[in-house]
Amino acid sequence: MTLISLTQDGPVGIIALNNPKKHNALSHQLVTEVIAALKTLGEASARAVILRAQAGSKVWSAGHDIGELPEDGRDPLGWNDPLRELVRTIETFPCPVIAMIDGGVWGGAVEVVLACDIIIATPASTFAVTPAKLGVPYNVSGMMTFMSAASLRIVKELAFTATPISATRAEHVGMINHVIEPQELEAFTQDMAATIAANAPLSISVMKEQLRVLAGAKPLTPRGFEKVQGLRRVVYDSQDYHEGIRAFKEKRKPKFTGS
Repeated sequence: MTLISLTQDGPVGIIALNNPKKHNALSHQLVTEVIAALKTLGEASARAVILRAQAGSKVWSAGHDIGELPEDGRDPLGWNDPLRELVRTIETFPCPVIAMIDGGVWGGAVEVVLACDIIIATPASTFAVTPAKLGVPYNVSGMMTFMSAASLRIVKELAFTATPISATRAEHVGMINHVIEPQELEAFTQDMAATIAANAPLSISVMKEQLRVLAGAKPLTPRGFEKVQGLRRVVYDSQDYHEGIRAFKEKRKPKFTGS
């Protein structure tokens, strides 16, 4: 079963998430298909890529497939986690990736969207960073993605409250580029992709990589990195982590105790 669709209109590639029954959850299969689609578009010398959900989605993506998270004490979001690989693939992809958002974006899907180079959403779109609702720790590089997209205070609010932020406010604080009415969203996004594709691809590719490297040039000592990594183990070794995963699978509200 294919969980995405891939089309190419000249130099512009379009990847559409297409698993509405699971709200486009970022399962291993779906993420693997998106990565493969990006590889195909890279080999086809695409000059811009649009990442979207199928038309009419109320949920762009529900984020990481919680059902795939381990309960055996392993790091739930390690370096080889498919979501981590997808984020790295988008960030290092040689041409701009435009996220076209119409609907809710939850959990790890917010990081995927923020890893894109340009974000265009509708007024009804929302973004919710939800690990605190599930008792799940977040990856250090993921936190860096959030901090590159918004101020520290906004990141803290999103992470601590797990409350959705509207597209209008996300645009106001600089998290996304444009808020466009639904009936104009596709045409606006296509026009931007075409504008990018008409410019010098090598110049854009080099500037994208320069900006990626510069954005990540934040000093962190080995001891500091070890500390932030160790803090994650406090969470995924906890009873709250196991409670959060069980509660999600049992479709009930978790009872966190802080232990």
